[in-house]
Amino acid sequence: MLSESEIKSLITLLEDDDPEVASIIESRILSIGAEMIPHLESEWPLIRDIEHQQKVENIIHKIQFHELLNEFKVWLNTEKQDLFDACYLVAKYKFPELQKETLSVQIEKIRMDAWLEMHYDLSPYERVKILNYVFYQIHGFKGNTENYHDPKNSFLNQVLESKKGNPIMLAIVYILVAQKLNIPIFGVNLPQHFVMAYMDSVVSGNLDALYKTEPMENKKEGQVLFYINAFNLGAVFSKANLEQFLKQVGIEPKFEFFQPCSNLDIVKRILRNLSAAYEKSNKIYKQKEIQEILLLLGEPNLNIYSEFSTEDPEPEE
Repeated sequence: MLSESEIKSLITLLEDDDPEVASIIESRILSIGAEMIPHLESEWPLIRDIEHQQKVENIIHKIQFHELLNEFKVWLNTEKQDLFDACYLVAKYKFPELQKETLSVQIEKIRMDAWLEMHYDLSPYERVKILNYVFYQIHGFKGNTENYHDPKNSFLNQVLESKKGNPIMLAIVYILVAQKLNIPIFGVNLPQHFVMAYMDSVVSGNLDALYKTEPMENKKEGQVLFYINAFNLGAVFSKANLEQFLKQVGIEPKFEFFQPCSNLDIVKRILRNLSAAYEKSNKIYKQKEIQEILLLLGEPNLNIYSEFSTEDPEPEE
């Protein structure tokens, strides 16, 4: 590791008028990685030149994004591919200092309120009725119909704070609470809308791994009892209703549209929504970064840029 004086010299040299020198210095800082962030942050207030400050901010972001990619790689290679952990990583894209414990406490508060209302002999419909009461009436969650395409709808921390989100993020909060109560509710990757399925038994583990050994159609465990629409106050509906929806939107029914999807599928869908939101708001650099995460997770046919792009990140709003 470099000495304190060497680090300060590197940061100072970023101001060099020669673009080639500044580029070499930036590459050197990036190669050191996360260890440089505290030094860059401590030097930032001392810098008087606004352009130099912006350059330091951009370098910090690039290092943080590189670290985030590594965290997604680790998540992808875990057997469970935990949904909460992945949503935390997505939120860290915009909020790199976010603590997982902050999210855990908020989820636990909803779970506790629901648990206090639950009884062991309740039917599945009665459990959902209680979940809906706690989720929508006590905690006030609702669909963000006014700003449906806002990037905020894809970040778990902002959805928990604002109590508003798009269909998939509302469903995720609902699922996280339900599963903490051992209620077998899972996400269904329906085209044009994300819904939930209440199963007749708990489907444990990574769903991708569960369905690798034989086709999903041949699995006997985990039958869907009914479906739930998180975006419509937890409305309950049947398979027939789902088939009618697909018919109305002109989509041919497929088996996977009626069954729980994997956590990996859910995370990819969050990121696709976020990529589209950034495109709509003309945040092209951010869109490319989200696409890079998608490519890492196995999403094909995406245009990305190099690991440490020479292009500077767009300033935060």
